[in-house]
Amino acid sequence: MGSYKDLLVYKKSFTLSMEIFTVTKQFPKEETYSLTDQIRRSSRSTNICTIEAYRKRIYPNHFVSKLTDADMENSETQGWLEFSHACDYISKEVYERLNSLSVEIGRLIQYMIDNPGKFGAG
Repeated sequence: MGSYKDLLVYKKSFTLSMEIFTVTKQFPKEETYSLTDQIRRSSRSTNICTIEAYRKRIYPNHFVSKLTDADMENSETQGWLEFSHACDYISKEVYERLNSLSVEIGRLIQYMIDNPGKFGAG
């Protein structure tokens, strides 16, 4: 594995983050410093934590620790997606598509946590 950019979880979390960025442009201005900021931050942090984990992969404990941070941020993103839908800022279809991608990202992160050796950890 040559680069973190080769990781499927990196690609999918980057896509999710950019899609969230696009849909949140339509959120009400009063949400700028709350929901909009929070969902953008958590989705980006999921991606960034996976990059940091990959960089620390020679230290298995650090690798897993950063991946658990990524998982936490991804879970937070799911919570903000729920709020976005409940507030009628996104449609049910958009919610289901973005949440489904987030759930898939969570599975990929868990696979990495369970199989650090497959990613050069250790």
